[in-house]
Amino acid sequence: MSSSHTHAGHDHDHAHAHEHDHAHHEHGHQHAHGHDDQGPSPFPWRRAGLAALLVLFAAATACLVQVRSGEATVITRFGNPSRVLLQPGLAWRLPIPFEAAIPVDLRLRTTSSGLQDVGTRDGLRIIVQAYVAWQVQPDPASVQRFMRAVQNQPDEAARQIRTFVGSALETSASGFDLAELVNTDAGKVRIADFEQRLRGQIDKQLLDTYGVRVLQVGVERLTLPSVTLGATVDRMRAERETIATERTAEGKRKAAEIRSAAERDARILQADATVKAADIEAQSRVEAAQIYAKAYAGSPELYNLLRSLDTLGTIVNSGTRLVLRTDAAPFRVLVDGPPQLPAPSAKAGGNHD
Repeated sequence: MSSSHTHAGHDHDHAHAHEHDHAHHEHGHQHAHGHDDQGPSPFPWRRAGLAALLVLFAAATACLVQVRSGEATVITRFGNPSRVLLQPGLAWRLPIPFEAAIPVDLRLRTTSSGLQDVGTRDGLRIIVQAYVAWQVQPDPASVQRFMRAVQNQPDEAARQIRTFVGSALETSASGFDLAELVNTDAGKVRIADFEQRLRGQIDKQLLDTYGVRVLQVGVERLTLPSVTLGATVDRMRAERETIATERTAEGKRKAAEIRSAAERDARILQADATVKAADIEAQSRVEAAQIYAKAYAGSPELYNLLRSLDTLGTIVNSGTRLVLRTDAAPFRVLVDGPPQLPAPSAKAGGNHD
C-alpha cells in the first residue's frame, strides 16, 4: 500500500512538472515570435556614429597647435626639432607621440652682470655693473640654436649671458684709462665708447652661440675701491692744481698783453699829441711872427718891447733867480716904461678926417 501510493505520487509529480515545462516553452516561443515581428532597434548605430565623431574631433584638436604673438613654436618629431612656426595663428602637426609643440619666448629680456671688479689700462681697479637687453632672434635657425644651447630655458640663458658679460667687462676696461671713465670734466668721459666696445665683445658671440640678438648694452653702476678712490682724489687734486696754475699763467699773460697794448696805445696817443702840439706851436710861431712883423712895421718900439717880454717869459720862471742890471735890455723897459709915441700931426689928422 505504501509503495503503490508513493509511485502514484511520483507519477503525479512528473506529470505536473511536464505540463509546467510545456507551458513555459510555449510562452517563451510566443514571446520570441512577437519580438521578431517588431524588427531591430536603430539606437545603437546612432550612438556609434556620435562616438566616432567625438573621436575624430578629439584627434583633429590634438593635431592643431596655436602660435601666440611674441612666441615661436618648435615642432619636434620624436624629440628632434623638425620645423619652426613664427606666424601667430593655428597650424597642423601630427598627434603625440609623433610630433610635439614647444613654445619659445621671443620677448625682450634684460640681464644684469652684477658688480664686477675689473682693471683699467693704467693699472687701477674699478667696480662696474652693466646690463644687456636681448631677445631670441625671430628666425628658424636662431630659435633652434637657442633650443639646443639652453633647452629653451631663459633663466639658464641669462646665467650664461652674465658670464659672457663679465669676461667682456674685463677685456673692455683694459682699453680705457680711469680718467676716461671717471672724471670731473664731462668732455673727457668716454662711457659711450666703453659701452660700444662692450657690445662689440658680446654681440657676435651671443648670436652665434645662443641665437640671441643684443639690442642694448649700458653701464648701470661704476664705483671705485678705496685704494683707487684715494688715487683718483690725488689725481683730481693734481689736475685741479695744474688747471689753476695754467689759468693763473694765462691770466698773467693776458694782463701783460693788455698792459703792453695800453702802453703802446698811450705812446701812440702821446706821439700824436706831440706832433699835433708841434704843429700848433709852429703855426702859432708863424702867426706870432706875422703879428710881430705887422707890429714892427707899425711901431718898432712896441715890437722891441714885446720881444723883450717874450724873452723874459722864455728864460724866467717861478724858480729862477736873476740879478741883472735894470738899465740894460730887456729889463730897461721895467724902469723906463714904454717909449713915448709921437702925437699924430694935424695934417695926418686932417687927412684922416
